[in-house]
Amino acid sequence: MSANRRTWLKYVGAGMAGISLLPLQSFTDTFHEQHEALDTADAVLRLSSNENPYGPSPAAIAAMTAVLKLSNRYNFDVSSDLIAAIAAKHELGADNVLVTAGSTELLDLMPRYNGTSRGSFVVSEPTFAYWGKLAEKNGFQKISVPLTADKKEDLSAMLSAMRADTTMVYLCNPNNPTGSICTTAELKAFIAEASKRVTVVVDEAYIEYTSEPSMSSLVNTNKNLVVIKTFSKIYGLAGARIGYALAHPDTIEALSQLQTWSNGDISLASRVAAMASLKDVEFTKHCRQQNDTVKAYTVEQLNRLKLKSIPSHTNFVYFSLEGYQKDYFELLKQHNVQGTYMYEPMGKWTRITVGTMEEMRRFTKVIG
Repeated sequence: MSANRRTWLKYVGAGMAGISLLPLQSFTDTFHEQHEALDTADAVLRLSSNENPYGPSPAAIAAMTAVLKLSNRYNFDVSSDLIAAIAAKHELGADNVLVTAGSTELLDLMPRYNGTSRGSFVVSEPTFAYWGKLAEKNGFQKISVPLTADKKEDLSAMLSAMRADTTMVYLCNPNNPTGSICTTAELKAFIAEASKRVTVVVDEAYIEYTSEPSMSSLVNTNKNLVVIKTFSKIYGLAGARIGYALAHPDTIEALSQLQTWSNGDISLASRVAAMASLKDVEFTKHCRQQNDTVKAYTVEQLNRLKLKSIPSHTNFVYFSLEGYQKDYFELLKQHNVQGTYMYEPMGKWTRITVGTMEEMRRFTKVIG
């Protein structure tokens, strides 16, 4: 083992050892003290991008801080350690993993992976499909499939929408912006059928907010399945830009050929942060518990205002402004609250991120 690698692993271990000496609540208290100092009437309230208001993990912060002094060196000799940790988490091999600068980089790779012949791809509408704009610019045609009446992804309709030239179908599960989720059984059945003809991409950015299993257990027997994961949500590393794909080794190899430096475009600080975050399971468990509590409060307040919402399996809530008598978006603007926009004009559906309890009390006060 090289000196650099030993040093890197020492910093990750030191970060974990340091936080093990103190109760998790102390870090939560510290966060709230810092956060509340900024939470004034004039502070911008960020409820637009589904960020984790409790992260990064204290272990991740400690690891990043400690390793910054090594940022003058390339991390050739340490990149495999994060891959090994991710593989172990999902009970897969290192050759099942491709690490990238955020899951969006992977989504941008998928149209290129599916060939130069272009063709079409199938997505739900609405869903997280910003990457689709780039695919369309490069000659692919998007086939949009409306959600069901209860705002779930219509898997049977997506199968029917596939054409002879369709090369990929994309599912965000749980879905963004609706927060709805496919059951494990129906999703497995959909993957089995759709992957006979096309590449199936399952984006699991929010799966850690649920008790549903990842579809990663299927990748070794299905070359046409790519599962995309991110450290941006429950791990609180949105600014660190780190995500990964789980797929069959042959698929990972093919995706790697589309990159100049496979698994090498992640900073050393981001790598150690991800590594420490994977180990700090108590912190992510705490984040999920906090999210569930504050989300329940938010839904309760929306109900009080007679604003219908969709049951959410994520860290955001999708709700209807139909019947709301005030100018919702103008109120947000006037009170420095960053929300989103109207995803569906029919029903006036919008989305709001679940922040801390203090943040959501401020939000509901603004719109109440």
